[in-house]
Amino acid sequence: MTQSALNTAQPTPGSPKKWVYHFREGSADMVGLLGGKGAGLAEMTRAHLPVPPGFTITTEACLAYYDEHGAFPPGMWDQTLSALRSIEWESGKRFGDTSSPLLVAVRSGSSVSMPGMMDTVLNLGLNWETLQGLAAGSGDERFAYDVYRRFIQMYGKVVLGIPADEFEGLLSAYKREREVASDTELKVGDWKHVVQLFLSVVQEQTGQEFPQDPLQQLSLAVEAVFASWNNKRAVAYRNFNRIPHDLGTAVNVVSMVFGNMGEDSGTGVAFTRDPSTGKRELYGEYLANAQGEDVVAGIRTPRKIDVLARENPLLFQQLSRIASQLEAHYRDAQDMEFTVEHGKLYMLQTRAAKRTGEAAVKMAVDMVTEGIITQEEAIMRVNPEQLYQILLPRFDLEAKAAAAAAGNLLGTGLNASPGAATGEAVFDPETAEKRGQLGESVVLIRTETSPDDVHGMIQARGIVTALGGATSHAAVVARALGKPCITSCRDLYVDLDARQCTLGGKVIREGDQISIDGATGEVFAGRITATDPRLAEEPKLLTLLRWADRTRRLGVWANADYPSDAARAREFGAEGIGLCRTEHMFFQKERLPIVRRMILTAAEATKVEEEVKTLERVDAGENGAEQLAEARARLAASTAVQEYHSALDRLLEFQVRDFKGILRVMAGKPVIIRLLDPPLHEFLPPFEELLVEVTQLRSSGDSTGALEEKAALLHAVESMRESNPMLGLRGCRLGLMYGAINQMQVRAIFTAACDLAKEGIDVRPEIMVPLVGHVNEIRLVRQELEPIAKAIQEENAVQVNYKFGTMIEVPRAALTADEIAQEAEFFSFGTNDLTQTTFAFSRDDAEAKFLREYVSRGILPENPFQVLDRKGVGRLIEMATALGRTTRPDLEVGICGEHGGDPSSIEFCHNSGLNYVSASPFRVPIARLAAAQAALKARHSSDGTGTSHG
Repeated sequence: MTQSALNTAQPTPGSPKKWVYHFREGSADMVGLLGGKGAGLAEMTRAHLPVPPGFTITTEACLAYYDEHGAFPPGMWDQTLSALRSIEWESGKRFGDTSSPLLVAVRSGSSVSMPGMMDTVLNLGLNWETLQGLAAGSGDERFAYDVYRRFIQMYGKVVLGIPADEFEGLLSAYKREREVASDTELKVGDWKHVVQLFLSVVQEQTGQEFPQDPLQQLSLAVEAVFASWNNKRAVAYRNFNRIPHDLGTAVNVVSMVFGNMGEDSGTGVAFTRDPSTGKRELYGEYLANAQGEDVVAGIRTPRKIDVLARENPLLFQQLSRIASQLEAHYRDAQDMEFTVEHGKLYMLQTRAAKRTGEAAVKMAVDMVTEGIITQEEAIMRVNPEQLYQILLPRFDLEAKAAAAAAGNLLGTGLNASPGAATGEAVFDPETAEKRGQLGESVVLIRTETSPDDVHGMIQARGIVTALGGATSHAAVVARALGKPCITSCRDLYVDLDARQCTLGGKVIREGDQISIDGATGEVFAGRITATDPRLAEEPKLLTLLRWADRTRRLGVWANADYPSDAARAREFGAEGIGLCRTEHMFFQKERLPIVRRMILTAAEATKVEEEVKTLERVDAGENGAEQLAEARARLAASTAVQEYHSALDRLLEFQVRDFKGILRVMAGKPVIIRLLDPPLHEFLPPFEELLVEVTQLRSSGDSTGALEEKAALLHAVESMRESNPMLGLRGCRLGLMYGAINQMQVRAIFTAACDLAKEGIDVRPEIMVPLVGHVNEIRLVRQELEPIAKAIQEENAVQVNYKFGTMIEVPRAALTADEIAQEAEFFSFGTNDLTQTTFAFSRDDAEAKFLREYVSRGILPENPFQVLDRKGVGRLIEMATALGRTTRPDLEVGICGEHGGDPSSIEFCHNSGLNYVSASPFRVPIARLAAAQAALKARHSSDGTGTSHG
């Protein structure tokens, strides 16, 4: 707040609290107190723009109203009446006067723009007596009755709680009876009749006559606007946009000016720049002989603002001058509401214009070029999440609106991964893979996905699931692949046997065309046109990201499992790979049978091998030598051992090829490769499905030999079942029990690295040991694996720049990070699992069953799997980072969970001193911008300049 605003705004010591401010008393700096609309009206008044007289009841009054359990705070109503007398004096009209009545608009306005979420009442102050004064003063009885019916309709809905359809239905029926299409065709007698109809609705719905006392109307309207702060749509909007619930709304009481007084009057909305493209031109719509709600409601089709330039060039020039003045004053594109009364222009609102991602970037960069803002301000001006819109496929808005209007919107689920996709519906991953490889566009629809589905997900254009949440398997993989995904589509029922599903009461058969919008969670029948831009084709965005890269301290890496992912990550500016999940490589169709053979023989083979190793370590004389010889003979004859190592050797070939591809793409950049992490049963068919197959084969008297094979597989799967597999034999525990798997992977990594190094390629592999909870786990793993790494380098006569480290994903690892850093050269926080283990939440179950309710009820401020929980999980990260660096000052620290692409979480990582964040490839530009914003916020916070650039 400026010093002049402080001088104006603050009450004198000992005076009652100031709840009400005239427009001339406020300023743009008082947005928190006056709300965006009130601060804008005040600022325009100070700039001597044509603003109708009015005043603002503060957001503090709204919060006090709730504290008082629905009563105005002491002094507020008296201050309201005093302010009302002031605008009577300014306007030359009196509230409730029968000859020259003052009418007012009562409008909401929070400090954060929430368009359409809260309530407004226009034309307040009319009754039978003031109606006659309005008719006489305007010389237009038809206009007066039109205004009165609008007031009854809006007041009835907002204040009295009467459903809008009660009024709209009557009006539509009357127009049909009169055989007219538009409100403007109705005569004075028609409006008199409609007024009587509307008054009857009020009587029937409330049991009382419509209020006639203007002061009572005003009091109840102010209460209704306060109450609208917590209406269902406002709460939902705040939840979705992460707007705090404790801001409250201001109430703006503004003298009415009328755009429905004839063809020389009108109303409109204008933007100083195109909010869709960012082009520097006056953009908007205008409707002659109308009030503001006519434009919003779509009752009549408005005209483009450039039509006004032809019909009334003087008025257009005045509006253009004001637009330029406001943009120069606010140094940002503005969204303006205006009304014209008998040729005179009035400004009713100005606020920062909502804009698309494309427009936000263009506006910011252009305004730097135009000398309006600095590069730092441009960085702060763009919401990082908007960049995602630019780089993912998206539907043409008009085409999507047409599809919805045609009844093709089938249903809505959780918008788990943005983007747009159109294709033929398929219901299993094999079909998706086969048809996708043929170049066909398909959308994979599943009840839920598992790692077994990855091959189909890779080939599909998009994914829809009935179950799951924002961090479910489908969502995580889809985001990594840059594909749209909708999860938790609760009305979706998939009938795999019938090759169809039902959604929105309609049947979708395999091969039917559908379109999905991952940004909104909407599923449509039929095709909708989409576009697929690339970063290299976005010069404005490239410019903004270059500025961001020069500003940020935090590194930005990417999660990538395939060379194609890594290539996309580099295109988007990734400086390394923070997580390569090797298990995803195992799920490819040609490899899965080999992986399963390895798993099914691992226990027996490991048992025989460990027996030999144990005997080799013990010198037990002649008897011991005999036992050792027998054990070696069993080892040599073991079919399980042979199959186990045959499978490992085959997988080694695949893994060498995988790692070569990724390391080659990321030449000169670090690549963190996580050793096999998930429990082995995830690579096998589900136990329940196998049990059904075995039962059916037994009952049919199978003679093909399939029963024996399936029964053996069932026994193996049953032996691996765990009560809680995500806390069972996985991660480093798996590697310690079946060491040959880890050894194969490290051999593959260093074979690939050495081959590339001999080609002169700078490779920097970093081996991540997952799920470490005790220093002895990583110590033993490293003791087993590092000799292999050194031996391969010696064999190839090359040296590779490498590290061994761990993923911190259980609380004990964070609490003992000083010990773990003795063996780990880097920490990567796996915040997905660290959040699960800290909260004791299963993320899929929590998101599907109760997390949304937790957030909506305020039990949790955010979904902790989407926005990092700073007080719990964040404290563990800070503690682990500090402890680890006491042992190893040069410890490299980053995060690789889903939070690596979330701007709020990135800010936390910057402030906590981490080296980098790692996100899915399509979120790398978001992370680059968010990291720059975090650096600027920290800089301005430390030097006391604040963070006003945004």
